[in-house]
Amino acid sequence: MLTLVAFVVALGLLIAVHEYGHYRVAVACGVKVLRFSIGFGGTLYRWQPKRQRKGQSTEFVIGAFPLGGYVKMLDEREGPVPPDERHLAFNTQPLKSRAAIVAAGPLANLLLAVFLYAAVNWYGVQEPKPILASPVPGSVAEQAGLRGGERVESAAFEGEPMQPLRSFEELRWLLTRGALDARDIRLQVVFPGRGGATEKVLALSRLESRDADALLFRKIGITGPWTPPVIGEVMAAGAAQRAGLRLGDRVLAIGPTPVVDGQQLRELIRASVRASQGLRQEWQVQRGGQTVAIAVQPDVVVDGDKTIGRIGAYVGAAPEFVTVRYGPLEGLTKGAQRTWEVSVLTLRMMGRMVIGEASLKNLSGPLTIADYAGKSASLGLTQYLVFLALISVSLGVLNLLPLPVLDGGHLMYYLWEAVTGKSVSDTWMDRLQRGGIAVLLVMMSIALFNDVTRLFG
Repeated sequence: MLTLVAFVVALGLLIAVHEYGHYRVAVACGVKVLRFSIGFGGTLYRWQPKRQRKGQSTEFVIGAFPLGGYVKMLDEREGPVPPDERHLAFNTQPLKSRAAIVAAGPLANLLLAVFLYAAVNWYGVQEPKPILASPVPGSVAEQAGLRGGERVESAAFEGEPMQPLRSFEELRWLLTRGALDARDIRLQVVFPGRGGATEKVLALSRLESRDADALLFRKIGITGPWTPPVIGEVMAAGAAQRAGLRLGDRVLAIGPTPVVDGQQLRELIRASVRASQGLRQEWQVQRGGQTVAIAVQPDVVVDGDKTIGRIGAYVGAAPEFVTVRYGPLEGLTKGAQRTWEVSVLTLRMMGRMVIGEASLKNLSGPLTIADYAGKSASLGLTQYLVFLALISVSLGVLNLLPLPVLDGGHLMYYLWEAVTGKSVSDTWMDRLQRGGIAVLLVMMSIALFNDVTRLFG
């Protein structure tokens, strides 16, 4: 139920803001708006405010099918217009007014994203400290000399000035952009027990990345923040219970290998398999101020195409957290910066998918959005607002693409009109619209296939 409510609220808000952008600028430009609809199909609710701007008699509607909305304006191309209202028709407006009305919808979504990111910055959010877990063996992070436990003080793309890092999430976002853009990243890190900062370079330009998923971060080697290597809840009849491990045990070593953190402990357990059997090893465990030796033989399970070890217990405690909060101006600036960065990254990923440099698996549809809506809402208000901001950016950028059926396609028509002095002919308009619909249907089919594969595959 939470997933459904979170999805409907998100969809309704984002569509309403998008269409309100069209509506507000249309009214400001003197165009008569006949209907403002959120949703399609049968009418669930309608109203018509008594007090409206002169020349307006807009009907506001909520439709039964929520996947979309529209603003219907007076237009000679869609029906007869009384001579005394011709100056209120959309098609009779100057080119700059028509372009502004069309662009207002996507821009409203982008402005909403700025506000949502800013609201999160002002309110503050609990995020893990930028302390690194042990790197994945053979990864870029391990090759750079990182070992786990380092605190990242500042970071930057190669050739740019260092910027201080306040949380692990800021580092994760920087790593995502660097990997997808093939840009190296410099880190200023402080090793535990040492004084002074050391610079490390992550050679992400050598990384081949087609998908923005968990596998990408395993290639980088930084999959999460540092967590203490302790045993959490122990499941009944699992390998941990059989061996005698208890809640709160701190693992110091497995065999001859010292354990630094929860991430390394999970990797060692996964790798404790020989000839399809769990590898029995002696664990050094700290319990009640004493060191205890315990023999542990993990169970063997199949994970995809790999055979890995499992002990039937939660591994690793919660990371250290810090409250990240910004002042009014800085929070707004950061919100605008994040909106710009997400927009650019979205466009680049779309471009890479078109030319085959990125996998089409990155396309997501309504099922994935609904799933993420429910998950983010269950984590709290700030996570839900971040989710809304991300989807709002995606909606704004998508609608600015130069596809004929989208706002960006109409802007391309107006660009043609501005350059040539004449509008696109009805024949070409019909051809382009049909082509645009075909492209959108293909994109929607791929996105839906990815959704089903991701959630049920």
